[in-house]
Amino acid sequence: MSVGELCNREVVIAEKTLPVTEAARLMRSHHVGDLVVVEDKGGRKHPVGIVTDRDIVVEVVAAGVNADALKVGDIMGPEVETVREGEGLFEALRYMRDKGVRRMPVVDGTGALVGILTLDDLLGLLAEEMTELAKLVSHERQREATGRT
Repeated sequence: MSVGELCNREVVIAEKTLPVTEAARLMRSHHVGDLVVVEDKGGRKHPVGIVTDRDIVVEVVAAGVNADALKVGDIMGPEVETVREGEGLFEALRYMRDKGVRRMPVVDGTGALVGILTLDDLLGLLAEEMTELAKLVSHERQREATGRT
């Protein structure tokens, strides 16, 4: 399965100039823990960063900084790790682990944003797959027991 098949294509985005307080409101209204920070390049949105609810707590609230004075670009990380939509799921998981990130914007061949892949998405998929494997084992046992009586 490719990342493009699994990723969430409804991404909540922001520009670097968005006030941090407005970013928090966006997260709350969309029930998300992150915003993908984008720049417009030729009419396409290209990811340049991510701001998380944790960034707001650690960099602003806990530090006692006036949130009204900050923009998203002030608190986003210096780099954003992305994954191409055609990449395989396990390669993306390995890349996330190696980079130590829980979420990655998914991009097309030109680097434009097409979705986001999160650890939560991967855990949900893996839980479904584990459930199917457990059912397989159970059915195999039943079939074997029925065949030997």
